[in-house]
Amino acid sequence: MRKKSVMIGMSGGVDSSVAAALLLEKGYDVIGVTMQIWPDVSEETKIKEGGCCSLSAVDDARLVANTLGIPYYVLNFKDVFEKKVINYFVDEYLKGRTPNPCIACNRYVKFEALLNKAVSMGIDYVATGHYAIIEYDENRKRYLLKKSVTDAKDQTYALYNLTQEQLARVLMPIGEYSKDIVRKKAAELGLYVASKPDSQEICFVDDNDYGKFIEENTDKKIVPGYFVDTKGNILGEHKGIIHYTVGQRKGLGIALGKPMYVVGLDAENNTVILGEDTEVYGNELIAYDLNFISIDTLEEPMRVKAKIRYSAKAADALIIPIEDGKVKVVFDTPQRAITPGQSVVFYDGDIVVGGGIIQ
Repeated sequence: MRKKSVMIGMSGGVDSSVAAALLLEKGYDVIGVTMQIWPDVSEETKIKEGGCCSLSAVDDARLVANTLGIPYYVLNFKDVFEKKVINYFVDEYLKGRTPNPCIACNRYVKFEALLNKAVSMGIDYVATGHYAIIEYDENRKRYLLKKSVTDAKDQTYALYNLTQEQLARVLMPIGEYSKDIVRKKAAELGLYVASKPDSQEICFVDDNDYGKFIEENTDKKIVPGYFVDTKGNILGEHKGIIHYTVGQRKGLGIALGKPMYVVGLDAENNTVILGEDTEVYGNELIAYDLNFISIDTLEEPMRVKAKIRYSAKAADALIIPIEDGKVKVVFDTPQRAITPGQSVVFYDGDIVVGGGIIQ
C-alpha cells in the first residue's frame, strides 16, 4: 500500500515545523507548503520577523523542510486572501464592527483554498500546526473538534467553521502536546526555529495600526463624529469610527473626569457610544452564520460553555434556536464587551459544539 500523503501549511514557526516532523514519524509522505498571502506592502513589512505573511517565514519554512528532507513549495493565495480576509477586515470596521481575520483566514484560505488545492493534486490530507484535536466518534458518526491538551494554547476558538468534509481530511498533530514539549522536540530535531517567538499581531497590519491600514485600503473618507452617552447626550468628538471597538477605554482621546468605555458603535450615525464600566456588560447576544460540528443542527435549547472572544473564558450559557437560522445565547452571568463582528463559540466539555458571528 502506498503511503498516505499530506500537504502541511508551514508558517516558518515552531508549531508547523514540529507538526511536519511528527507526520514524518507517523509514516506520512509529507509535502511542505507556505501560502503566499501577503498583499502589496512595504519591503520593511514583508521582511519583518514573526508574521505568517512575512518573507522571512518562507526562508524559515524552506530551511526546516530542507532539514527534514521533505519537498517544499510556495503557493500563491494572494487573491483569495485579499478578497476574503483583507476586504472583509476593512468592510467590517467601516460598519462599526470588530472582525476576526484569523478566523476568516482559517475558513477561506487554509481549510478551503489550500485543501481544495491538495485534493486537486491527489493529496490525501492537509495538516497545520494548530493546537487542537480531531477525532472520529463512532457513536455519533461524526468528526469532532476537541480542545488541545494545553488550555493556554488551545486554538479551537478560531477553528469552529470546519465542516465534516474538511475534518475528514485535516490533521493537527501537535494538539496532543504542550508548547514546552513542542519546543523541546524542535530542539532535539535540530530545527533552528526551536526558540523562535510566537507571532502575536495581525500579519498584514503594519505596526498593529488598524486605523491607518483601513484608511489606506478604502476609498471611503473616514470622517470625525460624536461621542455620545447611553442617553444620546453629546460628549465630544471622535476621530473616526474605525478607531474604536466595544470595551475600549484607552486611546479614546476624550477626558470626562471618570473612566469611560466604548459600549456601542453606530456606523449609520457615525457615533461612538460611551458608558461606565457596568454598562459594558451584557447577558445575551444573537449569533448568525453558524456552523455546528458535534451536532448536525441546533433543534432545541442546549446548555453549553460559550466563549465570546479568543482570550475570553468560556462561560455557562443556554443557546436557543431562533428564526432565520440564528441562535440566541443567554449567559448565566453578565459578559464583558460582547462585540458585534467577533465570533461566539460553544463548547460541551472539551468538544466544540459549533459557533457563529455575533450580530
